[in-house]
Amino acid sequence: MRHLKAHRKLGRTTEHRISLLRNLATSLINSREERIITTLPKAKELRPFVERVITCARRAQNLEGDDTAAQSVHLRRQAASFFHAGNRQQAVSTGTRSTQGRAPRTAGVAALKRLFDELGERYKDRPGGYTRIIKLGHRVGDNAELAIIELVDNPRERASVESQKKRAKSSGKKTAKASESKAAEGGRRGGRKADRTSEKEETTKARGKGEEKVESGEAKSKGASRSRKTESTAEEKETE
Repeated sequence: MRHLKAHRKLGRTTEHRISLLRNLATSLINSREERIITTLPKAKELRPFVERVITCARRAQNLEGDDTAAQSVHLRRQAASFFHAGNRQQAVSTGTRSTQGRAPRTAGVAALKRLFDELGERYKDRPGGYTRIIKLGHRVGDNAELAIIELVDNPRERASVESQKKRAKSSGKKTAKASESKAAEGGRRGGRKADRTSEKEETTKARGKGEEKVESGEAKSKGASRSRKTESTAEEKETE
């Protein structure tokens, strides 16, 4: 049973786990493909974490009233707590490997900016369900179960939907043209068939007339031969 289990600990302390989720959320939002591959328990923990911060951006797009500016600032500050702040005033590192200062961590700032500029507008009318988890199977080596967590309505999905619509339109046009061409060919074939049938009927009639003529000629020849025979028999009798 899941009693008294608010979340997965992921084998880490509280600070380490929150830092991990912040890094994963930053990677997901800043990703060009808007998807990352991680283990399934991490993806399941990241999903509500990311959806809460996207809800803040969505609410900032739907503000109404006189104090919208103050409310948007409040929501932006709430969302900023889900990312690592940009350490621009970080002290110079005194490590032995390098004496230069570490690069400022601005990935969280970029993720926050993209969240309120782009994702909030995209999910303005969507009441939750901003992410999707796809299982990938087990990883070679430690046999950990992998998964893809991605944002819905990403540019790849929209491009595929548009391409499917174009294909459907082109296929509909092709089928309409094919049906029209088939109908035209059927009319032509029907006309040709009618002509051929009429020609056949005429030929059969002509053949029937020819046979009748032949039969009448044969009958006439038979009658003439009979009359000749009768005449010859009459002459023979007279001579006797």
